[in-house]
Amino acid sequence: MIVEHIDPELFVRFLSRTRWFGGKGRPFTVTAVHRVGAEVPGGVEDGPPVLLHLVELGYADAEGGTEVYQVPLALYPEAQTRLEHAFIGWWEEPDLGWVHAYDALHDRVAMKNWLRSFARTADEWTDEASGLTFHRLPGHELDLEAQPSLFAGEQSNSSVLYGEDAVMKLFRKVTAGANPDITVHEALTRAGAEHVAALYGWVEWRNGGQDADEVHHLAMLQQFLRTATDGWDLALASVRNLFAEADLHAHEVGGDFAGEATRLGDALREVHEALTHAFPAAEPADAADLAAGMRARLEDALGVVPELEEHAAGLRAAYDRVAELGEIRVQRIHGDLHLGQTMRTSLGWKIVDFEGEPAKPLAQRQLPDSRWRDVAGMLRSFDYAPHVVERAAVEEDPEGAAQLAYRADEWAQRNKDHFLAAYAGGELTPEQHALLAGYVADKAVYETVYETRNRPTWVRIPLQAIARIGAS
Repeated sequence: MIVEHIDPELFVRFLSRTRWFGGKGRPFTVTAVHRVGAEVPGGVEDGPPVLLHLVELGYADAEGGTEVYQVPLALYPEAQTRLEHAFIGWWEEPDLGWVHAYDALHDRVAMKNWLRSFARTADEWTDEASGLTFHRLPGHELDLEAQPSLFAGEQSNSSVLYGEDAVMKLFRKVTAGANPDITVHEALTRAGAEHVAALYGWVEWRNGGQDADEVHHLAMLQQFLRTATDGWDLALASVRNLFAEADLHAHEVGGDFAGEATRLGDALREVHEALTHAFPAAEPADAADLAAGMRARLEDALGVVPELEEHAAGLRAAYDRVAELGEIRVQRIHGDLHLGQTMRTSLGWKIVDFEGEPAKPLAQRQLPDSRWRDVAGMLRSFDYAPHVVERAAVEEDPEGAAQLAYRADEWAQRNKDHFLAAYAGGELTPEQHALLAGYVADKAVYETVYETRNRPTWVRIPLQAIARIGAS
């Protein structure tokens, strides 16, 4: 139902200051606030009512469009000092009176609701009052004594750790339809794939309106990787080790990453193979259509990042080479792969977050694509890591800028070579080279738009890569 007693401006201010909001830098207004049924079930004694809200907003810039974000609220009659950082506003709530509202993901008491609800079923359970359905996969017994805590990392969703037992990802940007992060993890978990975190369950909702049969995936519960270290953090540490040894090459430094890059290439190949068996084979795609999409994204990006114009000819040439490839093989892939979507555990690499690029419509994220898009995303990440460290190092040592840039390039190239050799198992064909180059260029263009809107001082990193693409 649409909520009319809450001032929409409260959500405008709240969204603008969150890490996960995808519309930063764009003018927007909140057009409607929808409440999902009654309270989230599973509340503890003396705990706050927890109400799910879907906040619909519209953009006022040239791109326009609408988006919907999920905001669960924990409601208290009195102000909670411990939750001051997550305060959204206060208002008079029907049946409850005046309340202070907080983002429930920051409230350990409120977040017990989800875990207790998952534990009520071994298969599927629907709470009639809220309309929420909790699904479970067999094979893992949840620890109800595990204490919730919000994961502090920057991401496009919000994740809550339940002790060392499980982690729940609550999707912030919500679109009608099955979320690929759930459908892919479900298929790979049932298949016993070793390079992903096992899925334990998920939450869905159907709004009961004209599209009552259309599911909305709201959250997923999965295996907590106890021994895991973020792949991005490992890569940054490797680069810092290299920079600390001014007279050594990347292969001579104790923190050399090439072995991990090789193992990661092997892991991605195995995940791609598992995906080909878990999902129906797709018809080949027309490379000309693929190249047309790349060109269209470039044209859109030119309006956001004018610096791209001097490199546009080289980018278009790379896309032209893709267009000449005829039919290409496509399948279900990750769709947004980079080092931050990988975890190194004591048992090897795990690939996480199969949701795809958050900026793309859900229907597009579910489409089959070439494996080489994922490979390109990882190659771009191997390029990003050393140049992020380089930026900080140059601030401390401006006179050493040239040497730092050389060593950053050396680290990137070494690890890209090892990753690619492991993934491909041999030399790439000319057609594979052309397809991969097109995807790398397409990803770098996307990065310039993202950085311009979110981290303008970082836009030089993808622009330098694009300059190299144009020169080649």
